[in-house]
Amino acid sequence: MSASEWSVPESDVMAGALELLGEGREAVLATVVDIEGSAYRRPGAKMVITADGDGVGSITAGCLEDEVVAIAAEVRDSGEPRLETYDLMEDDDVWGLGVGCNGIIDILLEPLDESLRPALEAYEAGDPIGAVTVLSGDGEGSRAHYRPGSGFEAPPGADPLPDRVADAVEDVTRELVGRGKADTVEVETGEGTATVFVDGIAPPPELVVCGTGHDVGPVVELAKRADFRVTVVGFRGANATPERFPEADDVIATSPAQIAEAYERGFDDDTYAAVMTHNFVDDRIAVDELLGTDAPYVGLMGPRERFEEMLEDFEDEGRTFRDEELDRVYTPAGLDLGGGAPYQIALSIVAEALAVHNDRDPRHLKEREGPIHERLDLDETVPAQD
Repeated sequence: MSASEWSVPESDVMAGALELLGEGREAVLATVVDIEGSAYRRPGAKMVITADGDGVGSITAGCLEDEVVAIAAEVRDSGEPRLETYDLMEDDDVWGLGVGCNGIIDILLEPLDESLRPALEAYEAGDPIGAVTVLSGDGEGSRAHYRPGSGFEAPPGADPLPDRVADAVEDVTRELVGRGKADTVEVETGEGTATVFVDGIAPPPELVVCGTGHDVGPVVELAKRADFRVTVVGFRGANATPERFPEADDVIATSPAQIAEAYERGFDDDTYAAVMTHNFVDDRIAVDELLGTDAPYVGLMGPRERFEEMLEDFEDEGRTFRDEELDRVYTPAGLDLGGGAPYQIALSIVAEALAVHNDRDPRHLKEREGPIHERLDLDETVPAQD
């Protein structure tokens, strides 16, 4: 497993799994389902292992990948899912690695089969979905997919989730799908206790980059690796081509006043924008158009004085902005990282958009109290539904 395969975005892991499934190739999907203590990845992290032992994606910082690849071969041969627990709390020479990650990690390994297709296809289509698996207890081994507004449905070829389990876990599943998070919970079903892994699979956040200059390429490249779906919007058609921005998911050409209309995926509260045309008029029109959408982040390149000049021009035209609109404008775009090279600037912009997406106030991790990763505030045991 090379470093490039280990560090691919989650979207590449999901796309790779769907491609393998479509080709009918044997593979195993490994998913982190529960964590106690500290770990590099959180529940929901995935890795695909093919029949030749190649792995794509990561579930740890490299501590367990080789071990998981070996076990995946056994899962593939048996055709049965398997739950493995790795206790890394002690700094012993575990498997000759001496990892000592101070965490207990539960990993579910499943043959890549048709039962996984609905979740993979929903992710590709940009639709949120929940994959629910009973790990132990009442209904052990049963599965279901949950779609907001439609409820649970049994995946092809899998044991359906008992109604009593579905009723008990529905509220938690709805919450996790809405947040795009995963967790393992215990539910009381009336027939006993079930330990259930709920994988809230949300589509990646979107970053729309307005501009086609040389500084756009590094932003697109880094944003893709940070798991954004990236669209480049050009206002000069000759430069708005897929060949110029091969890393982008989409490249479109339009006018600044038509961004919202041209971007057919729609600007919702999970779509972020970076305006970097370096053309005062184009930037001004683009910012005005973007503030008419639900985009929570509008990053504008250039000094603060430039934006103040824009506001003066708007005021002369009778256009004023509410405080909640101005709060969504980040200019100069980017975090204060002190760098001035193209990739350093790009890193600061992508990091700022990521911080807004995760509702974080950027600061040094050593100044953060408590866990680095968010801990979900869910009841450990969900009572049976009446």
